[in-house]
Amino acid sequence: MNKPVFTGSCVAIVTPMNYDGTINYDEYGKLIEFQIENGTDAIVTCGTTGESAVMNHKEHCEVIEYTVKKVDGRIPVIAGTGSNDTAYAVELTREAKNLGADAVLSVTPYYNKTSQNGLVQHFNTIANAVDIPMILYNVPSRTGCCIKPETYVQLAKNPNIVAVKEASDKIGDVAQTLALCGENFTLYTGCDDMTVPVMSLGGKGVISVFANVCPKEMHEIAQYCLDGDFKKGAEMHLYYLELMNALFCDVNPIPVKEAMNMMGYNCGRCRLPLVSLNEKNYAYLKSVMAKYGLLK
Repeated sequence: MNKPVFTGSCVAIVTPMNYDGTINYDEYGKLIEFQIENGTDAIVTCGTTGESAVMNHKEHCEVIEYTVKKVDGRIPVIAGTGSNDTAYAVELTREAKNLGADAVLSVTPYYNKTSQNGLVQHFNTIANAVDIPMILYNVPSRTGCCIKPETYVQLAKNPNIVAVKEASDKIGDVAQTLALCGENFTLYTGCDDMTVPVMSLGGKGVISVFANVCPKEMHEIAQYCLDGDFKKGAEMHLYYLELMNALFCDVNPIPVKEAMNMMGYNCGRCRLPLVSLNEKNYAYLKSVMAKYGLLK
């Protein structure tokens, strides 16, 4: 049985931006401390929610380095190092290991996509080149590429490929993956609203957008599930479901960065091509945040 990189709630943390679009490290440090103080079990930096797609190589490495140093071993740091270019994914994964990341998150190839055999070769090439635990990231709504349960069986044979962030919304595929792979492969959900259902089947946690806003609550939901108290986990899950959904009223991470701004943090705006919430969605998100007592 492979030891999980983490169990519970891992925040897919936002990257705060200054008005000119540069990274606001002072505010980023505050967000990291907010997460750790409120029980978050791990941090993914430079993921989708962290806007890695619009970071250049230098920024990407600097954010990983800052995160590792700021966290200082208190919880695992997982660095997003995926690419649709296998060679570049290897390069970025090497950088992440050298910078001290505990594990990496590697998304399926996007735009060019690939076959299931291509996925096996792509991920094995990265895993064989860099000795660091790799969490696969399956998010077909963004990439147009989906890992099948049977493919996970092949990938799990590689000792460095230890888990997947499964964001396909297909609960049947989640069940089949867990049934086929057993204890040799860890499955995390990448969908906040699927946390309790996935963990009830044997998932070990969530890589969460919602945790940016409510780290303590997301940790508690996941911990109830890990403790086998799915009734309490479900009660909390259903109570916060409206907020979880509101954070996806527009393309992630637009709403969650705005939610953090509403809480008094200075996260700024997303980089283009993502733009600010329209008036209707802003008013909706603000009303939901107010309902949960989260407005500053």
